[in-house]
Amino acid sequence: MLTLPKTSLVVHPLCLGGNVFGWSADEAQSFQVLDAYFDSAGNFIDTADVYSEWKDGNVGGESETIIGKWQKARKNREKIVIATKVSMLSTRKGLSADNIAAACDDSLRRLQSDYIDIYYAHVDDPDVPQEETLAAFNELVLAGKVRYIAASQHKPDRLRSALEISKRENYASYIGLQDHYNLMERTAYEGGQSDVVGEFGISMLPFFSLARGFLSGKYRKGESVESVRSGGVAAYQNDKGWAVIAALDEIANDIGCSISAVALAWLRAQPHVSTPLASARTVEQVREITQVIDLSKDQLKVLDEITE
Repeated sequence: MLTLPKTSLVVHPLCLGGNVFGWSADEAQSFQVLDAYFDSAGNFIDTADVYSEWKDGNVGGESETIIGKWQKARKNREKIVIATKVSMLSTRKGLSADNIAAACDDSLRRLQSDYIDIYYAHVDDPDVPQEETLAAFNELVLAGKVRYIAASQHKPDRLRSALEISKRENYASYIGLQDHYNLMERTAYEGGQSDVVGEFGISMLPFFSLARGFLSGKYRKGESVESVRSGGVAAYQNDKGWAVIAALDEIANDIGCSISAVALAWLRAQPHVSTPLASARTVEQVREITQVIDLSKDQLKVLDEITE
């Protein structure tokens, strides 16, 4: 377990992504995954109000609703850390003060909880002054509805300005950044975000940590995979991608762990990364992603050089 910087939150080294709940995993499957994660000492669950609006027949909030039902049934709310997000749901779009307040109440109702542990600005909203957004988040913290706030998908200059505004106005401040970062996608974080995250002493919490499943090893050269996400990994199915999989295979065999565990361990070894996010549709996948290992300097070097 680790304590997220700038917080009192003690969390598992793997944050369970809830984007599949109500999408590729129905309620019964989601409960099985959540139970397996919790039984593996997992306590950090990530969701958003927009999950999974994109599925036919859904309206958004399905993931939050499932998580709310699960924690209510298991009576374990105080033992888990729940993060959710605002600004991408079509009916609750943006980061205006009114929208943040209304969306938070909607999320609390679906989660069947009095509070949200981490509330993210899901994407930046350039049409709303950051002062307004941060004042609204601050009000939620003061009201006890939210414990901490964080940013998602913010460019370095916008993240920096938000952190500076909170400091100047004595508002609650973003305690972390969530963005796309993994062995196959290094440019954005290492190209500027890392500097800001490090300067302010906050956390990087990468999403798509397994490159939409590519780094789990289930995709192999010359083989087809039936998955709702299979189209998202096409860009990785090339000589570089297969070389990465081969290196992960070798390290996993040497250690005696899953390929996913190696890819996640590489992330944890990167500057300012606290807890990578990964989702699972099955109990077996939960077992693969909750294996926490350390890599040697030589193993890290191999992966660094292949993916530079």
